Amino acid sequence: MKTLFFNIKELVQVRDSSIMKVQGKEMKNLPTIKNAFLVVENEKITDFGSMSDLQNFNADQVIDSRGHMILPAWCDSHTHIVYAGNRESEFVDRINGLTYEEIAARGGGILNSAKKLEESSEQELFEQASQRIKEVMRLGTGSIEIKSGYGLSLEAEVKMLKVIKMLKDTYAMNIKSTFLGAHAFPAQFKEKKEDYVDLICEQMIPEVARQNLADFIDVFCEVGYFDVNQTEKILKVGKTHNMIPKIHVNQFNSIGGIEVGVQCGALSVDHLEVMEPNDFETLKGSQVMPVALPSCSYFLGIPYTPARKIIDEGLPLALATDFNPGSTPSGNMNFVVSTACIKMKMTPEEAINAATINGAYAMGLSKSCGSIARGKDASLIIYKDIPSLNFIPYAFGSNLIDKVMIKGSFI
Repeated sequence: MKTLFFNIKELVQVRDSSIMKVQGKEMKNLPTIKNAFLVVENEKITDFGSMSDLQNFNADQVIDSRGHMILPAWCDSHTHIVYAGNRESEFVDRINGLTYEEIAARGGGILNSAKKLEESSEQELFEQASQRIKEVMRLGTGSIEIKSGYGLSLEAEVKMLKVIKMLKDTYAMNIKSTFLGAHAFPAQFKEKKEDYVDLICEQMIPEVARQNLADFIDVFCEVGYFDVNQTEKILKVGKTHNMIPKIHVNQFNSIGGIEVGVQCGALSVDHLEVMEPNDFETLKGSQVMPVALPSCSYFLGIPYTPARKIIDEGLPLALATDFNPGSTPSGNMNFVVSTACIKMKMTPEEAINAATINGAYAMGLSKSCGSIARGKDASLIIYKDIPSLNFIPYAFGSNLIDKVMIKGSFI
């Protein structure tokens, strides 16, 4: 199947396929072609350019895209969308003045989700997660990472990861899986934290690896959760089982987790709402991708990741949703891009780079998605007739998407 889009108002994020990520001042540059064409064959982009260079219109499907901008689909590198039920009662608790930490201390938060997940079957979890996957695809997401972490036992963590595999096998979008058994300490290990760390390292990680269920390993490194020594131990054991490290870090406190992430060769360090001067220095010269989750800050009312400082220090930055039942019950990357511009003072170009090419890097998908390049996946957002790129984050409450294509097929 060959599809030709012609008369494209503006083709956005046009890159050489060798470019893996952008950082610092480079993030202000978003290459585009006005009055463009784009050719898709089967699942891949095979050609593009200016309309003046289009030689013929021979294709199975020819689409006049006059007035439409086309972007690569969003790359969401941090989600927790396999979960049971919801936590809207905690939403009301926060309105009434309780903090995230206070809710967790009285059995809410992650432990609440763990209890609900334990009571749910694989099929029930798959059906709920499928609805979320369909929703985010309609919102323009073409690649996504999904974490476990609401199981907190060997059986329940494996159950979550099997559901993620079912999603991979069912949907055309790129789906990456992350083992996050170190998301919180189960209630029975509250006074025996090292025993739970040993359980993760000696039983969970080997079994997850044996069943080939995870691309990445992650740890919530934070006060009251996993300290830097526990984090380092878990990441290193995961790495010996061919799981690439990632890390939840600096959400509420800076306790040395970024340094551990860099030392362990983490692909990304995620959250970063609290950053100390030494944290910026630690990231410089590394290949680690900082990831901001602005809709989490919006929902919890906590500080936003200092995106302006990160970029001005010459570092890269990716944006992701953190879609989960407790702190971000939304997978809308369009809202993330708008919030990054409105609250974090990123330019539209920087935010789009962060949500596409840098998001792809944070999932190890730079070679297949995140930009308009020959040989990459034909996962695209076709916008309605809008005046400019700036209108995408500006009109934050409007649905500006006309169509979404995932790997060559409209959804």
